[in-house]
Amino acid sequence: MKHISPGLTLALAALGVQAGDFTLVSPHIKPQGMINAQQVYNGFGCTGENVSPALEWKNPPPGTKSFAVLVHDPDAPTGGSGWWHWLVINLPASASGLPLAAGKADGSALPAGAVQINTDFGGPGWGGPCPPVGDKAHRYRFTVYAMKLEKLELPAGASAALAGFMVNANSLGKATLTGLYARSK
Repeated sequence: MKHISPGLTLALAALGVQAGDFTLVSPHIKPQGMINAQQVYNGFGCTGENVSPALEWKNPPPGTKSFAVLVHDPDAPTGGSGWWHWLVINLPASASGLPLAAGKADGSALPAGAVQINTDFGGPGWGGPCPPVGDKAHRYRFTVYAMKLEKLELPAGASAALAGFMVNANSLGKATLTGLYARSK
């Protein structure tokens, strides 16, 4: 095994480069790549299949007691709030991802105990990309959060903003994957 100088180790750590970084990937979405029609919303003029992509994460921070997955479009023309496409909390610490189509509205494809928060489409479950016709490609940020609590206690009907606030307040770390989508018709 080669020896790495302490100075180089410190420099890499300062840049956030280290073995075992918390990461998020998807076999359906390449980093900064276009999102497939399978994941696109079916409604509001969009004709996708509205299937949530598979997600895989590894190397969460020590002490992780659960996970949350939030998907947000910061480019949605909403006056600054963006658009929430999927929010899942209370995923068990044993989880290392979610399978294709885990975002069914009834939650039946999620691990026991996981809870979906209503999206900006008005209900729980995956709501795929559907930006306005002619907009530049929107960014869809898929973020998995390593949580310091086993369970977030949120009131019934909690808003996406409240859920996002509580997730961020109780997070040990996060990993993000960004996909893009635009439509011409």
